[in-house]
Amino acid sequence: MCGIAGFFAGENVPPTTVEAMMAALKNRGPDAQHSVRWNADWSRADGSVGVPSALIHARLSIIDPRPISDQPMRNDDGSIWICYNGEVYDWAEHAETLKAAGAQFKTRSDTEFILYAYQHWGIDMISRLRGMFAIAILDLRKEKLWLIRDRMGLKPMLYSYIDGNLAFGSTVRSVLPFLPANARQWDRHAIDAYLAHRYVPAPRTIFKNIQRLPNAHWLSLELATRRIETKCYWTPPDALAEQPVPADQWLATLDAAVSMRTVADRPLGVFLSSGIDSSTVASRLALTGHGALQTFTAGFNEPQMDESAKAAKIAAALGFPNRVIAVPASVRDDIDQIIEDLDEPFADPSAIPSWYLARETSKHVKVVLGGDGGDELFAGYKRLDKHLKTSWRRKVFGGDNSVPRNRDITGAGVSKFFDEVRLDWWRAYSLRFSGFTPAQRAALQPALDGKGPVYWRGLEQKWLEKANPRGPIGELLEIDRLNYLPEYILRKGDLCTMAHGLELRAPLLDHVWVSLVHSMPASQRFTRPAKQLLRLAVPQLAASAIDLFNAKKKGFNPPLDTWLKNDLADRLDDLPANLERLTGGQILGNAAKQLLICYRRGNSRYAEQIFQLLVLEMSLAQLEKLRGELP
Repeated sequence: MCGIAGFFAGENVPPTTVEAMMAALKNRGPDAQHSVRWNADWSRADGSVGVPSALIHARLSIIDPRPISDQPMRNDDGSIWICYNGEVYDWAEHAETLKAAGAQFKTRSDTEFILYAYQHWGIDMISRLRGMFAIAILDLRKEKLWLIRDRMGLKPMLYSYIDGNLAFGSTVRSVLPFLPANARQWDRHAIDAYLAHRYVPAPRTIFKNIQRLPNAHWLSLELATRRIETKCYWTPPDALAEQPVPADQWLATLDAAVSMRTVADRPLGVFLSSGIDSSTVASRLALTGHGALQTFTAGFNEPQMDESAKAAKIAAALGFPNRVIAVPASVRDDIDQIIEDLDEPFADPSAIPSWYLARETSKHVKVVLGGDGGDELFAGYKRLDKHLKTSWRRKVFGGDNSVPRNRDITGAGVSKFFDEVRLDWWRAYSLRFSGFTPAQRAALQPALDGKGPVYWRGLEQKWLEKANPRGPIGELLEIDRLNYLPEYILRKGDLCTMAHGLELRAPLLDHVWVSLVHSMPASQRFTRPAKQLLRLAVPQLAASAIDLFNAKKKGFNPPLDTWLKNDLADRLDDLPANLERLTGGQILGNAAKQLLICYRRGNSRYAEQIFQLLVLEMSLAQLEKLRGELP
């Protein structure tokens, strides 16, 4: 697990740019930082001169922490280089094939395996990678660069491509130093997308000239012609089994996915809530002989939000020690750092307790297993049931998908209901989990032309025009797989853990396990209550009379309204004017002020939207300052 960056340009890039890109990655890779730089003729250069090409790596040492496993790493003759972030599992059998073909491994690292796998199989080696990864491979034999993002999108890959010059990195802030000063402007529609979704969906970022490579995609750059190509290399299988998948088969696949993620040369732990998903991971760990692992749970002062007491009971039933990490009552001293670590505007309130949980956990272990992915696999979200009740609209109402204009931001016409009935069924789904409605966004940005109602990927694809084999619920989960899961849930997990040099692994998103679940008949996979299949995965909890499956689902939500009215209240005074200034007038200060007045008069239902505007203002202010300081 690391931070990566690099660039391939037509002219020399100064050493200060390399240093700035490296500095942006240090938290992600605190154990070692290296760069390899090339002159125009691909001879190696030192760090004192400008160069047109470089690979940059900041390492968090998890497997084979010796310096010999540091990156960037090369093959024997220096014709292939790799710069890689992530973990790949279960590769020993493939390594034997490579050894038989002449590969001589010098390390125990998965980095070297990927390097030799590419040398032997070319880009088709992706099919042999099981895990999470963002990979850059420089092939000087073929004069080609590859950027690869894992199937589910656990690891980030961002890039900029301007006039044939390409740079990439793990974060927006690691790519930004490469951009010329006149190319560092906001993407106006990314700001609108953020207002719509509470984050900026791929492939956009907050900057017009920085893009995000979608999950399960690769990008290639021809070094001679400077042409790029992108391709989706994986989608879950479409075929459904005629009969339910036998329990022994799916349990064995799940256990393999969990067990292979316990391989580490650094201390390992588990994020444990009182929910089904993390409890399933912990249960399988206990049953497969990993009962000594420490578990970590976030604790809240508010009883309606706190899961720590039940999590402690679950841990005790499984034989795990449990440590409760108290989320502070005040965020005043940390909010600026949290916003910085979230990289660009990102307004999931649960990112705040996630950041605190990761900070304290990193003092005890360097790797944690979590339960991310269960809701997306087994339809665990409440919004799915609500939207499925309107599935008849798929056929009988197409919607005009237009954005209403000239609405009062707090008026009667801004409810999600009135906006939802204007949209087709798939776009309306995004409003089940949205920030500002289309009407509210029109009130905030009256001069922005060309706004779309939503910015999620996949809504234009042909599969939406035919019946999904899994039915309407399958269509919604596919939209989540392309958008909400990689760019909201997994982005939060990556940013919050890597801010503290902590590696987060997600067994439930193992692609072999995911493929098996996708092959299950709908009656086996989709139950109400959700996830009944997983009862068989937690026999210890059933024996201890701990009921996971009928309990009310709790979110991971902090006391946002309290924070806004206390810790963050003084930051709201200048919020409307600051937003108008930072966005160059795109967001109308008077409209934001109207919303703020309504909130301060006691309408707490606007708390999340005020928080969303505050995050936008703080993030843009930080990025504006950064882009002004960069060379």
